[in-house]
Amino acid sequence: MNDSAKSAGHGTGTRLVEAGRRREWTGPVVNPPVWRGSTHLYEDMAALAEGPRRNEDGRFFYGRRGAPTQWALADALTAMEPGAAGTVLYPSGVSAIAGALMTVLRPGDVLLMTDNAYDPSRAMGKGLLADFGVETRFFDPLDTAAFGAAICDRARAVLLEAPGSLTMEVQDVPRLAAIARDRGLVSLIDNTWAGPLGFPALERGVDIAIMSLTKHVGGHSDLMMGSASAGEDFYPKLRKRAQSLGLVVSPDDAALALRGLRTMEVRLQRETQSALAIAGWLAERPEVALVMCPMLPGSPGHDIWRRDFTGGCGLFSFVFRGAGARRRNRFIDALDLFGIGYSWGGFESLAVPVDPAPMRAVTGWPPPGLDESDRHGVRLSIGLEDPADLIADIEQALAAMETP
Repeated sequence: MNDSAKSAGHGTGTRLVEAGRRREWTGPVVNPPVWRGSTHLYEDMAALAEGPRRNEDGRFFYGRRGAPTQWALADALTAMEPGAAGTVLYPSGVSAIAGALMTVLRPGDVLLMTDNAYDPSRAMGKGLLADFGVETRFFDPLDTAAFGAAICDRARAVLLEAPGSLTMEVQDVPRLAAIARDRGLVSLIDNTWAGPLGFPALERGVDIAIMSLTKHVGGHSDLMMGSASAGEDFYPKLRKRAQSLGLVVSPDDAALALRGLRTMEVRLQRETQSALAIAGWLAERPEVALVMCPMLPGSPGHDIWRRDFTGGCGLFSFVFRGAGARRRNRFIDALDLFGIGYSWGGFESLAVPVDPAPMRAVTGWPPPGLDESDRHGVRLSIGLEDPADLIADIEQALAAMETP
């Protein structure tokens, strides 16, 4: 009854409820128990000898390869990613990005990275990967011709992100992935914003889909974890590289992520609905020069989002009209219901400043259509609070921003 394979073909909510609940892992209870253990015991020497020969979830070997709690989470995530042969778990989202890139890159290779990528990904390209002899080159995510022209003989992989971090540009992922495949590159995407419920990345042509489970899957700002899902070509390689790096996640955190996964769809629906209401309200405010919310009709990237995505989330940004950093910071400080803190995807709303100019290599900021004075913005992560209360909080903060 609870075997995740039996939920194939069901709706998203049903699959989220059933996925990963194999009877051999749950027994007579609803949730997989938390299996804590570094040592796995064998019945005899024959069983001990057999252990190393079968490297797969569901077979006990040693704690680094997990146990039913971690296996259930990986199995559930695989069930939610159409086209995936398996999922590897990592201690954080950044660890998942690093593990995936180190799986497909070798010294001397070139990595192409979208210029609106998550800042730790950019730092990884300039630091960790450079230390291992990999060169990272950035490209304009909205210029597919330039992307094709940037591919050289040493190019091995491309890291995509849609929407882009902070500024929410929506690149044409299917087109970019097709160009990459035609030219022999591996395509990876940081798919944390929409996840497989809103953007089935492997079905859209990407080779490896990466998520920070810290965000929507956890959903309660109380765990750190990441994942990478892939088809038959890359899943075994991801698994082998993660094991060689000694990467393992806590069974307690895996249990929390499983709990969050069950309610992820309803939380995303609420957050998306609230974000659209707030983004639409901000778009009408005279203090705001641009709302960067791809779900909002008329917003940059909306047409591609509507074509390729089946859902969204509560994360978007906006730019003030003619406000310097000091006034923008006064706005954030005046917020009451929004916490000031990194991350997103939890039940609580958050706000952080948007200052992307120093992070860009080939694309400028502010974008065309905005004045140089329209460069300071805010990224909001909309949680589960009543949207009317959040709007009222933003309104009073806008007023406070004008107070010297």
